[in-house]
Amino acid sequence: MLKAIAIDDEPIALEVIRSLAEKINFIEIAAYFTNALEAVGFLQANKIDLLFIDIKMPDISGIDFVSSLPVPPMVIFTTAYSEHAVESFELDAIDYLLKPFSFARFLKACNKAFEQYELKKNTVFVQQQSTPVFIKTGYEQVKVDLDDILYVESNGNYVGFVLENKKILSRLTMSEAEALLLPASAFMRIHRSYIVAKKQISKTDKKTVWIKDTELPVGAAYIQEINKFIE
Repeated sequence: MLKAIAIDDEPIALEVIRSLAEKINFIEIAAYFTNALEAVGFLQANKIDLLFIDIKMPDISGIDFVSSLPVPPMVIFTTAYSEHAVESFELDAIDYLLKPFSFARFLKACNKAFEQYELKKNTVFVQQQSTPVFIKTGYEQVKVDLDDILYVESNGNYVGFVLENKKILSRLTMSEAEALLLPASAFMRIHRSYIVAKKQISKTDKKTVWIKDTELPVGAAYIQEINKFIE
């Protein structure tokens, strides 16, 4: 189900969107606004997947409104004017509906939004799944579930993959080890000698990261990355 809001300074236009959206079982319009500025607070307080918005409005144009949002939802522009089409697609709009539009045209735009929503959801799901890898240690290839890795440390000409109850040494560089750690978003380089699993971090400050009870230093070059994680 896509959660949406609609913004248009003409109440009749909002009524058209309401009546068409009621026929589509994967669209829920949570709120309607005739004043775009009144929608700002709602967007800040609620997670919205899709925004229907008119382009020409008295206080702020739909184009400028979407441009002002730090993390805009998917957008379908609705307008009586065709000259803004190129500008709207530069904002990665899902679609551009020229008033008056039919139910078939409205449904097509909504289907595009739903396909984009499902694609993004499935992509995130895949990225969150870790795949076991085989790590060469000596003459053996050891199967390691990446979810079990606490951190990785450089150890001379070797890299150590530290798990709960053991450490696996492999003749790799840190860059080669980092390439094995997928999804990359689940791990973070904190020092030229350490990569940590984010979910294993028990506490941190700008100079130190703790993986359970193990204290690891943060390199000066990686402080910004730690700040992002803390925030």
